Amino acid sequence: MLSKNTLKFIKSLHQKKFRKQEQAFFVEGSKNVTELLQSDFETTHLLFTPKFGANYMDLLKGYSGDLIEVSEQVLEGLGAFKSNGDALAVAKIKKEEAFQVGRGDLCLALDDIRDPGNLGTIIRVADWYGISKIVLSTQTTDVYNPKVLQASMGSFTRVQFFHKQLSTFLENNPGLPVYGAFLEGANVHNASLTPDGIIVMGNESQGISSHLSRFITHKITIPSFGAAESLNVAVATAVICDNFRRQRCSKE
Repeated sequence: MLSKNTLKFIKSLHQKKFRKQEQAFFVEGSKNVTELLQSDFETTHLLFTPKFGANYMDLLKGYSGDLIEVSEQVLEGLGAFKSNGDALAVAKIKKEEAFQVGRGDLCLALDDIRDPGNLGTIIRVADWYGISKIVLSTQTTDVYNPKVLQASMGSFTRVQFFHKQLSTFLENNPGLPVYGAFLEGANVHNASLTPDGIIVMGNESQGISSHLSRFITHKITIPSFGAAESLNVAVATAVICDNFRRQRCSKE
């Protein structure tokens, strides 16, 4: 039975201030929910429809949190997406660990990425290319925003997130190459790219902040062959990551 307190609690998680206060977030839809249940996140509540329960009976048997069967109409009223007719789960936000980028690690640093869809897609891109750490500037949109998690298609369960002042983070990782996407950079198709380092991607309209430019040791760009003014930042991230991984594969 879905209590009024649980209903109120889940609805509050639509807002960033309550996600921060409660140190919790929710995901919805069978893809994100099943990925969450199979991850190392601590899931506290699972709301599911009879259809979801029938399809994932074995997964539900291993779940020890609050388990509540609801109708599709209830889910549609609770979540951020009306098309969800399967499940909704609440989990605790993980505590961030201290870390430095080690040798052999490739890390993404995102400077003021504001669009939730872009951030979610970048998380999915990072997961595809085996990049397990993303550093988020304090201005970047909340990674636990429902739209971010939805766009990540479950990849958020396999990528670690760190919220930091990027200038401080870059200053504390000397000796590693720092790549930044600039219009006037070297052609990424021809550039010599190392297997480790930090890739900085900038704001959708402004690019990388001027105060971070001094930390960029390698400016790179994606050459244009047509008339488009620019690339979406998530698409640009995918192209750049692909070039890094392609060069590594060619050397192995």
